Amino acid sequence: MSLSFYPDLIHEGDLSPECEPEIEEACEEIREAVKGWGTDEQALIDVLGSKSAEERTKIYFKYQEIHDKELDHVMKKEEGGDFGMALQLLSLPPDAMDAKLIHMALKGLGTNEDHLYPVVCGRSNADMEALKKAFFRKYEEDVTLKIDEEIGGDFQRLIITCLQGLEEDFDEEVHTEDKAKEDAAAFYEAGQGKWGTDEGELFKILCMSPPEHLAAINDAYADEYGYTLFKAFEEELNGCTDRAAIFALGMKLKPYETIAKLIKKACDGIGTDETLLTSSLIRYRSVLPEVNEAFTELYEQSLQEAVTREEGGDLGKLYAKLTE
Repeated sequence: MSLSFYPDLIHEGDLSPECEPEIEEACEEIREAVKGWGTDEQALIDVLGSKSAEERTKIYFKYQEIHDKELDHVMKKEEGGDFGMALQLLSLPPDAMDAKLIHMALKGLGTNEDHLYPVVCGRSNADMEALKKAFFRKYEEDVTLKIDEEIGGDFQRLIITCLQGLEEDFDEEVHTEDKAKEDAAAFYEAGQGKWGTDEGELFKILCMSPPEHLAAINDAYADEYGYTLFKAFEEELNGCTDRAAIFALGMKLKPYETIAKLIKKACDGIGTDETLLTSSLIRYRSVLPEVNEAFTELYEQSLQEAVTREEGGDLGKLYAKLTE
């Protein structure tokens, strides 16, 4: 199955998790850092930047229980700019963070597609189910209907298909070599073998196939047609739909390399995309050691070197902490 990035307590829907003494201690350290005149930014970096997704989820609920304040609201009040937004995202449970990122991507004039698809594409069924529930809790809207209203075309088809959480469990008796060849042929007939692309069929195969089976389809497709699925998407799609489909495919077949490329994309160009970079470092924190290996092989520098070169000050310190 695709990688899950949410801790078990998120999947279990536990909104009142049992907390160890260390969690309450972290809450008090945060309280000390924000009370009175001025904020101790380094203390916040040390506390929040060093915690796992499960620990940060527990801190969020425990802080609210002790101090009757939502931690992300506290961070918003204390710090502004990109560092303040980073603290807000870091203080939220990971499903609530992703819900906030979707809301931000849809807000205002026009959708930020490059902020939307990394949240939605290539997710496990369990993560997707938790994300949809988190969005409804926070915004009292169905995320599928909300996105459907805001975007259109092939990009809409892909995003809505991803939101369904359709990935099958791998079964070696079902996902056979013959089945891979059949699906490779179906993929070809929907794309390169057809006058006019049947994007819906392409997205169905992409989203329903478990990673092991999708890898077999990719091999069968390359053997029969001389292209990988990555190349086929490049040929058949364009713009944000192309980027999103290749990202979704990569998250199933080469997740660490795909995350490394996403982080590099956030760093490239004129100015850093802080929202994309920050959210990626937080969402994929549990696999950053593996991502660092892929990043170093691709770009001949460590992940920490790359992201800290992009930002100085408190945000740069936070990035350093997240990539330790």
